[in-house]
Amino acid sequence: MRYLALGDSYSIGEGVPDAGRWPVQLAVRLRREGVALDDPTIIATTGWTTDELSAAMDAFAFEPPYDLVSLLIGVNNQYRGRSADDYRSEFRGLLERAVALAGGRSERVLVLSIPDWGVTPFAHGSGRDVLQIAGELDVYNAIAQEEAGRRGAQFVDITGISRLHPALLADDGLHPSAAQYALWTEAAVPAAVAMLSA
Repeated sequence: MRYLALGDSYSIGEGVPDAGRWPVQLAVRLRREGVALDDPTIIATTGWTTDELSAAMDAFAFEPPYDLVSLLIGVNNQYRGRSADDYRSEFRGLLERAVALAGGRSERVLVLSIPDWGVTPFAHGSGRDVLQIAGELDVYNAIAQEEAGRRGAQFVDITGISRLHPALLADDGLHPSAAQYALWTEAAVPAAVAMLSA
C-alpha cells in the first residue's frame, strides 16, 4: 500500500532525522499493526503555506491512486497573518486534490490539526502575542475539522499534544522533536488502521 504525505515543516520533520518524521513513524507503526504500507512519499517544505503547497503539487509527477494521503498545512498562513477565509478556500482545494490522489476515496484521507507553536521558546522570544497565536490556530483548526468532516475525511487533533508537551522540541526551540512526533503518530494510528482496513 502506498502513502502520500502533504504538508510543511511538520511533515518534512524540520530538525529531526528522516526516521523521526511523523509520516515515517506512522508507516513503521502501521506495519507493526499488520498493514503492508510503504514508506511515505513526502511533498512538504519548511515555510510552505497552503498556496505554496498547491503550487508545488502542480509541478510534481504524482502516481495515483495512493492508499493513504495525509494533509497537515496552515501554520505558515497563520504566521504570515493571512485570513481564515483564505485558509478555508485554499484548504478546501487541497483537500479535494488529496481525495483525488486517494482515487476519489475521501475515507482514505487523514487530516491532522496544526500544532500550537505559541507554546514554544521561539514564540515566547519573538514578541508575538502567544494567546493570539493560540486563538488564531484554533480558528484554523476548526475550519480544517469542519472541511474534513464535510468531505468525509478523517481528522486527528494533535494540537492538544503540542500544548501538553512544549518541551519536546528540536534544537531550534520551535519545531517538534521526534519524541513529540511519536505522540502524534500514536494519536493517528487508530484512525489510519481503521481507514486502511475498511
